[in-house]
Amino acid sequence: MLKIGIVGLPNVGKSTLFNALTKASVPAENYPFCTIDPSVGVVGVPDTRLGALTEFSKSGKTIPAAIEFVDIAGLVKGAAEGEGLGNQFLANIRETDAILQLVRFFDDPNITHVSEEVEPYKDIEIINMELVLADGEQVRKRRDKIVGDVKRGDKAAIAEDAVLAKLMQAFASGKLALHAGLTDDEKKLVQHLNLLTMKPILYGLNRKSGGHNLDELADGRADRAYELIKMLGGQHVFLDAVTERELNDVADDDRDNFRRELGVSEDGLAALIRGAYETLGLISFFTTGADETRAWTIKRGSTAPVAGAAIHNDFLEKFIRAEVIEWSKLLELGSYAAAREKGMVRTEGKEYVVQDGDVMVFLHG
Repeated sequence: MLKIGIVGLPNVGKSTLFNALTKASVPAENYPFCTIDPSVGVVGVPDTRLGALTEFSKSGKTIPAAIEFVDIAGLVKGAAEGEGLGNQFLANIRETDAILQLVRFFDDPNITHVSEEVEPYKDIEIINMELVLADGEQVRKRRDKIVGDVKRGDKAAIAEDAVLAKLMQAFASGKLALHAGLTDDEKKLVQHLNLLTMKPILYGLNRKSGGHNLDELADGRADRAYELIKMLGGQHVFLDAVTERELNDVADDDRDNFRRELGVSEDGLAALIRGAYETLGLISFFTTGADETRAWTIKRGSTAPVAGAAIHNDFLEKFIRAEVIEWSKLLELGSYAAAREKGMVRTEGKEYVVQDGDVMVFLHG
């Protein structure tokens, strides 16, 4: 399952967003450090294709792809040295696949900002530096641990130490591990450290319905944030955590009207999850039948056996072939029988690269 850690300064809306995502109830008060235990929630990935396929197959169950979100206490400047409560929770996101950095993107005198000014690019720099400092400590401890092996001439230890030294040099200049210039082989040598700054970062720009949003104020603050995110090689999505949280209590049929009344044009959570998929290079394929219709998440570029392994390891080891049809084509033709009759169900082998929206049946030995 895809895991994403939510980080940000105190009071930027992390817990409110977490509530919106999971419909869970974690504290979201207007003061720093209210989240004192990491919260974990599993969220079904919204996908209209899934519902359409369920109806097509008259499936007994519908199982969406899932993302696990980990919400931690707000980080402040100095968190890596133990300021605030953030440091003790950073370990909770080391096991995640990506980081969602939530950034306040509105002015509101009634909501305090930990540094008393709303300047998103500075907030991003503070959080990233805390992640860098935490990784620096991790790397330093690892170098200390293998120093004896290096002195004895252990080749593996010497190779790893060279990569660790390269990382320390990057951290000293404030760079993320992603930007340390490591080769793929070098990354493998330090993969076991689960470095925070080696993970892809998606920046969630948190707007406020009816508020003074920075992208509308056009006073330079939004542009400075965009430029920094671009320079960091990141992506950003807009969302409104408060509105999304309030929508949890609105009937599904009324949500679009509710959004329009608040001037929110898009489903922020759907945009967030799409952004996460793009950041991580993920796609979905489907299996469908009378028992269940299910979405499966895989890396873009995966071959059919690798995709099959998302269902069961046997499909990787004993893969023979897969039957494949694009989801909308299947719906258009009305049945598998009609699709087969028209030659639209293809038989693909081990080299086939699975496409987003494929409906698949795997055959194995």
